[in-house]
Amino acid sequence: MFKNKKTLLAVLFPIQILLIKILAHYPDFIENYYSNGLYPIISKTLRYILGWIPFSVGDLFYACLNVFIIRWVFKNRRLFYKNPKETFTTIFAFLSVLYFAFHMLWGMNYYRNPLHKTLVLEAEYTTEQLIRVTENLITNVNNIHSKIAPSDSAKAVIPYSRSQIFDKTINGYTLLQHRYPNLNYQPRSIKKSIWSVPLTYSGYSGYLNPFTNEAQVNYLIPKYHFPLVSCHEEAHQIGYAAENETNFIGYLACKENPDVYFNYAGATFAVRYCLREVYRRDENKYEYLLQKLNLGVRKDFQESQDFWSSYQNPMEIVLKYGYDLFLKSNNQQKGIKSYSYVVALIVNYELKENSQ
Repeated sequence: MFKNKKTLLAVLFPIQILLIKILAHYPDFIENYYSNGLYPIISKTLRYILGWIPFSVGDLFYACLNVFIIRWVFKNRRLFYKNPKETFTTIFAFLSVLYFAFHMLWGMNYYRNPLHKTLVLEAEYTTEQLIRVTENLITNVNNIHSKIAPSDSAKAVIPYSRSQIFDKTINGYTLLQHRYPNLNYQPRSIKKSIWSVPLTYSGYSGYLNPFTNEAQVNYLIPKYHFPLVSCHEEAHQIGYAAENETNFIGYLACKENPDVYFNYAGATFAVRYCLREVYRRDENKYEYLLQKLNLGVRKDFQESQDFWSSYQNPMEIVLKYGYDLFLKSNNQQKGIKSYSYVVALIVNYELKENSQ
C-alpha cells in the first residue's frame, strides 16, 4: 500500500494527532497508565543515563537539530518547486517522528488529571480569601527575610553557587514526598542551559527538554529566583506539564526545603503572584498590601523587574506568541496566561493547611 517507510510515517502524522485528541478526553486513563505507569520508567531511565553528564545534552540536541533543518532546507530548496509531493512527504515524515517522540517521552502529561483533583483542593476562591492568604504570605516572607538579610531594607543575598542550589533542590522533594508520594523526585538531572542568553532575550527562566528529560535553568536570572525555577523545572520532570501546576509544585518544594534561602525563594514567588491577582481585583488593596512588605523584599522584586526589562525586545513578543499557541494546542486553554493560574492552587492550599 505504501511505497516506502517515509510515506507511511507521513500518513501516520495526522492519525497520531487524531489519536491524541481522542485520548485527551480520557485523563484517568492517561493518569493511570502513562503519567503513573510508563512515563516514570522513561523519565528515570533518561535521567540515569544523562543526568551525570555535566553539560546539557538536550541543548546540544536542539543545536544539531537546527543545523540539520537549515542544511536540509538549503540543500533541497529546489525540490520545493521540482517535486513538492516528495518534499512535503519528507517534511510530514520528519514531523511524525518528532510528534511521536515528544508525546511518548513526555508530552502525554498534558492530558492527565488536574493537580487540584489529585491534591483534593478547591479550584476557585474569593477575593476575601485571596487577600487573607496574601496577608499571611507577606507576614511569612517578612519573617524569612529578617533571618537572611542584615536589615529590613537590605536585599537578600543567597550565599550558594548555582551548582550548590541544584544539589539542594532534591532535599525539598525528599520531604515533600512523605505527604505526596507522587511528587517523589530522583534521580536528579538539572543543568545550566548553554543557551541562557537566547533564553533571556526570549523571556524564559528555563525549560525541560522532553527528548532527554534534562531540566535546563537560565543561569543569568537573579539568584534569588534560582531555587524556585530549578524546582519548577524538576516538577516538569516528575511528569507535570501544566505551567500553573509546576509553579505550584516548585513553590511546595521550596517551602518544604529545610534551607531558609529556598523558603525565601518560594515565599517571594507566592507573594508576587498573589499580589498581581490582588492588583487585578482591587488596586487600592494592592497598594496597601505592597507597603506591608519589607523594603528589602521589594528591592528583590524590583531587581527582577529591572533584569527582564533590560532584555525586552520585539522578538520576545513573537516567541511568546508562538509558545502561547503551543500551550493552547496541548490542553492549556489559557495558553501562556496559565502560568498565573498558580494563585488558585496557592490560595486553596494555604486555606486548607491553616484549617487543619
